[in-house]
This record gives sequence, C-alpha cells and structure tokens, in this order.
Amino acid sequence: QVQLVESGGGLVQAGGSLRLSCAASGRTFSKNAMGWFRQAPGKEREFVAAIMWSTSNSVYADSVKGRFTISRHSAANTVYLQMNSLKPEDTAVYYCAAGIIPIGAIGVGGRYDYWGQGTQVTVSS
Repeated sequence: QVQLVESGGGLVQAGGSLRLSCAASGRTFSKNAMGWFRQAPGKEREFVAAIMWSTSNSVYADSVKGRFTISRHSAANTVYLQMNSLKPEDTAVYYCAAGIIPIGAIGVGGRYDYWGQGTQVTVSS
C-alpha cells in the first residue's frame, strides 16, 4: 500500500511563509511526477505545482508563480512546497499527489494515482 503523508500546514499571517512536506512510503510504486493541489471551502480542487521526478523540471499555477517553490529529495522520496508571501486567498487544504503523468496533463488532478490526506493552510489578513 502506498501512503503519501503531508505535514507543515498551519496558521500564518499574510506575507508569511510555510513549508509543506509530503513523504511517500509503503510499497515501491512507479511515478514520474509529484504535485500539489489545494481546495478551498466551497471551491473546486485546483492545481498548485508539480515536479518531474527525474529532471526536477517544475510547473506552477499562475496564481503562485514567483511565490511558491516545489522541490524534491529523491532519496527520502519526499516532495516539498515552500510557500512565501502568503495571501489570504492561499487558504485551503493542500494535497500532494503522485503518479505516471504525461507532461501535458501535469496539472490535471484526475491523472494522479496516489493522494495524501491533506494539510490545512490558513492565512490570516
């Protein structure tokens, strides 16, 4: 069984920073990408960022470009999301995901096979 476990969420003031982590464990599974998605109350889940596992090439949603950075530690099977200059509109439950994803579908949640349980990020104004 594959498990993705997120951590690092919390409450922060606008302009502050948080670093999310997502550790993959369990049986060995194939993946070429890991990503972060978020869902705010009353809204649909949206893509935040993703990283190609072998090349570290990354993709970001326009709303977070220049503020968020995704990275990975291959040996630890862990992906990170460094979030700076946080805004109240970044408030959401953040989920990490993994799978075999065509580069053209890297932002499509339905293409990911494995999901974490989510971690809450709340940004106060």
